Amino acid sequence: MSLLKQIFTWWNGQTIGTRFHTWRFGTKVGQDEFGNVYYQGGGKDSEGRTRRWVIYNGYADASAIPPGWHGWMHHRTDVSPADESYKAREWEKAHRANPTGTSQAYRPPGSLAATGERPRVTGDYDAWTPGN
Repeated sequence: MSLLKQIFTWWNGQTIGTRFHTWRFGTKVGQDEFGNVYYQGGGKDSEGRTRRWVIYNGYADASAIPPGWHGWMHHRTDVSPADESYKAREWEKAHRANPTGTSQAYRPPGSLAATGERPRVTGDYDAWTPGN
């Protein structure tokens, strides 16, 4: 089943094409605390920079890339987080995956997906009409 997943799905880790490209051209740069593995190599991108990619641990979700690795992936820095001794400052929050589409997503009052009752209309709103 794993081979079929790799052939027919792109959201479950890596596809056959990505596996081949990684095996043939990729140089492992490092791994983050979530198990995502980062590579570079295999030529240049459209702007002449070395290609960089990630093999996700699980579903392919770009919000699962921590801030340090995000900067490296987008060529904001040439030094990967694996090669530097990065210490988070006390005001920095820990990385949190994007909760959109999950039970942890934000649902404001009045939303159809929110629990409870919708707030009552107060009558302090007048709709705009042309010519007024």
